[in-house]
Amino acid sequence: MSGAREKKRAKKMRNQPASITLPAEPGPFPGGGSRACPPSGDVRSEQQKFLNQSSGPSYRKDQYFPKGQNRGERGRGRGGLQGGRQSISEEMPRYLTVSTFAQARAAEINAMLKAVAQRSSNSLVFQTLPRHMRRRAMSHNIKRLPRRLQEIARKEAEKAVHQKKEQSKTKCRKARRRHINLVAEFNRRQRKNIWLETHIWHAKRFHMVKKWGYCLGNSPTEKSYRACYRAMTRHCLLQDLSYYCCLELTGKENELLKQLARICSIDTGLTFEEACCLSGRFEGSLNLYRADRYPEDMLGPVTFIWKPRDGSENRHLWIWMHPALKQDILRELKAIFQCSEPEEIYIPEPVTTSVQEEKQMDGVLSLGKKRKKEDKGEKAVPVKKIIGDGTRDPFQSYCWISQTAGIVISDRTMEILRYRLIGPLSHSVLTETLKAASLQTEMADSETELNNWWVENCKDSEKVSLHQHQSAIFELLEGISSPSEMPPGTILGLTVGDPRVNLPKKKIKAMPDFEKYQDNDKVRQLYLEGVPVDCAHSFIWDQDICKNVTENKISEQDLNHMRAQLLVPGSHLDLGPCESKIPILLVQQPGKMAGEDRPGWGSGWDIYLPKGWGMAFWIPFIYRGVRVGGLQEALKHSEYQKTPHTPNDFPDCQAGVQFAKELETSLLEKFKRRPPAKRANYVKLGTLSPFVCPWGQLTKNWEGRMKASRELVRPSSPHPERCITEGHSFCDSKAEVVKEASPETCEVEETMEVTSSESALKTEDVTGTQDFGERGETMTNDFIVLRSEKLLMQLSAWCYPTAGKDRRIRLISRLGQKEMTEDVFLPILMSYPRALVWVNLSLLRKGNPELHAMICIPTEDDLLHLSKNKLFCGPQEPKHRDIFKHKVQKLKEEKKKKKKDNMKALEGDPLGVPDNEATEEHEDLILGLWADALPDVTSHCSRTLLGYVTRGDFSLAVGCGEALGFVSLTGLLYMLHNQPADKKGIVLLRTPASLQYRFARLSIEV
Repeated sequence: MSGAREKKRAKKMRNQPASITLPAEPGPFPGGGSRACPPSGDVRSEQQKFLNQSSGPSYRKDQYFPKGQNRGERGRGRGGLQGGRQSISEEMPRYLTVSTFAQARAAEINAMLKAVAQRSSNSLVFQTLPRHMRRRAMSHNIKRLPRRLQEIARKEAEKAVHQKKEQSKTKCRKARRRHINLVAEFNRRQRKNIWLETHIWHAKRFHMVKKWGYCLGNSPTEKSYRACYRAMTRHCLLQDLSYYCCLELTGKENELLKQLARICSIDTGLTFEEACCLSGRFEGSLNLYRADRYPEDMLGPVTFIWKPRDGSENRHLWIWMHPALKQDILRELKAIFQCSEPEEIYIPEPVTTSVQEEKQMDGVLSLGKKRKKEDKGEKAVPVKKIIGDGTRDPFQSYCWISQTAGIVISDRTMEILRYRLIGPLSHSVLTETLKAASLQTEMADSETELNNWWVENCKDSEKVSLHQHQSAIFELLEGISSPSEMPPGTILGLTVGDPRVNLPKKKIKAMPDFEKYQDNDKVRQLYLEGVPVDCAHSFIWDQDICKNVTENKISEQDLNHMRAQLLVPGSHLDLGPCESKIPILLVQQPGKMAGEDRPGWGSGWDIYLPKGWGMAFWIPFIYRGVRVGGLQEALKHSEYQKTPHTPNDFPDCQAGVQFAKELETSLLEKFKRRPPAKRANYVKLGTLSPFVCPWGQLTKNWEGRMKASRELVRPSSPHPERCITEGHSFCDSKAEVVKEASPETCEVEETMEVTSSESALKTEDVTGTQDFGERGETMTNDFIVLRSEKLLMQLSAWCYPTAGKDRRIRLISRLGQKEMTEDVFLPILMSYPRALVWVNLSLLRKGNPELHAMICIPTEDDLLHLSKNKLFCGPQEPKHRDIFKHKVQKLKEEKKKKKKDNMKALEGDPLGVPDNEATEEHEDLILGLWADALPDVTSHCSRTLLGYVTRGDFSLAVGCGEALGFVSLTGLLYMLHNQPADKKGIVLLRTPASLQYRFARLSIEV
């Protein structure tokens, strides 16, 4: 028998029971004891052979072994090849153990009966019949089965009844597409993630993502990257920001300002007490912190709007924030005002868009069960469309009252819709789409409440004159070339008519009319003085008016029916007194304000609307030629403005920490999905943390370097004044180390390959033991982000590039800043030992910065090489040695051994039980990633690490690679202090998956 046949037979006979057991005494077989008997079918022939052997000497070899089979291949039933080719004695056993032999046969018979009785497939009883005996009626009529199978079929039917789910009521497409059925289905689909009012429009044209409790459009499905940039630069880009959260504070002005002053600081810029913002004329923006904790415990950035004074004692304040920041800010506001929840819990009322939906409510209750069972309990979602908030439970309270100060905090999220128009022609889109509401002194219909609030206000002469003044200023916007010409944060209140009435026949591109207002003094006055305080008033602050406007909106069906009755199809539809009047609020967005290049880029207008009117304003904007953007376009907008994006670029607040954790998880999963041969080995590339920025570790290492250098300088020099005059600073010892390693690149490569990774593991006392799991927990406690405007302006002046002789001195004197000396920057280091600084980077030559790229300090040789050769791209990082490679290989071998042991255990070998403790130590090992606690991140590579890039890409605005990120304040001062005068602000950039450094210029814009 060949080897293949032997293996095949061994595989078949592996799980067969032992047939014959011999006594454990010395016998004719090697090893004694027992051996496997042939299969049960050959027992009788074996017994006949045994009798022939005992009857006389008539022994023949052919009697016991078939032709072509030798003795060594006999008796390999159970165990297969385990017995090897051991020789078997020619003598056969003299007796059999009958009890053991009978037990083995009984076990086989029981297994056979069990296999026959047990149905191994999922087929029904009638499906087990031969095909010629099957009948179609057997599936539902048990009596058509043979009598011997009817009882089994009856049990199957009873079992199926209990397990059967409710049959789905499948409707035809026409029934499913009815509006009333669609609303019920859409409500079911937005139980977990709330839809915006423009969701259906976005879902047909955008890639949708589920974030922060909402379903939002991420990016358009069409190719529109450059088109969106052109829209922001030349025309208009539209975004739906209705997912932003709004908290309204109501109370006495002094009480509000007293407590709000605890969660902000004048050191960072504006506060709630700013006079221009307090009057309600301008919108303000600031960063919030926990009460009395500045500059630690950052909460996040917000914008705020005060309601203009109307003579009442109470003031109203809107605070707008990103949904990722809402819970932290709301918790802090309730704590400082000592608010308590009311006894009655508010349940948001479902909102309908027409009166017909109210009549059809009863019929809807029986619909919407196509895929889900009937909703039971208090968690059931109403059938009418919900305009709710995805950041809170709809059955939680929305209002909190302070019994001591009388302050009321109301959650108005999704009660006010918010659209953003970005671009130089955004005001032209507004003036063409919106028309000021006409005056109305009589009710159109006494039975309805349509425009009753507007009729009452039109009877007041002061409010009529205010409305006419607001309309005149709104029309003047058409003569402005760009929104950036208006004062930053200008607020204009207005009441407009229904924009659906003014729809053009086809899409047009809104353009300004400069000739109309070329020599108008009013436009120039608007440039200089801005909008008056009185014109900032809007009826949108009144919740009763907003509710009236939402409930009395004319439906699209009624509007289309009116259009169909026009004598001239396509002519203007004049609704007269039946036209809805909608209060809105326009807020100017200043665009790029920091820096000298492209001032005012990205400016535009924000428009605030009552809920229920989202699509009524959205479609008219689309018909004026705007391009729509999503979350990615908002990210690019802030990137070109060089401003931090929420929550990506706020690593010192809880929302930023959570974002970093989610990003690390997604990038790590993406890395694991790639084949091992296609993954980048970040250990060899010298990248310790490719998927997350270890800010706490970075600031801690720079603080350790500063302390170590100060301890080295003090005892060695009895005259510290002489050290300062000779140029020995707090970091000169580290600078000498870099200087020694930089001239000879060959030696650097050898040492980096052999010793860098190993020596880095020995510096745990200096660097701390902070692994990937602990990094997120300590991220907010280890460091802060410097946001002091005074210090940032000082740093910006020190980083300013020098193009000519003594230009820096002239610039510093012009800005009123001090020269960079140790007397100036040492107090800054003592006040902020662990601080990060937001910086902008622009590559000098080719290169495209990526996420988590490393910002490093160039050596003197790098700067010298750059000054000699302007085409020098940058140095290269020597390749590191992977010290975890042998551990990963050992883990692979252990896994293979474990797999083999499992196979042995399946075969019945008791010694093959796997040892799980051996592989627990290396469970988290992944080839190419640093597995242990992070060493000193600043000195791990040949160039000293300064910080990390949070966003980077090729900039269409300047035509080169640009990046945004954070650097250590200590490292930045060290670099600027030691760099030559003509090379201030020159840094090196290296992407995580590359060894090539690129030169870039660092700047700080305030």
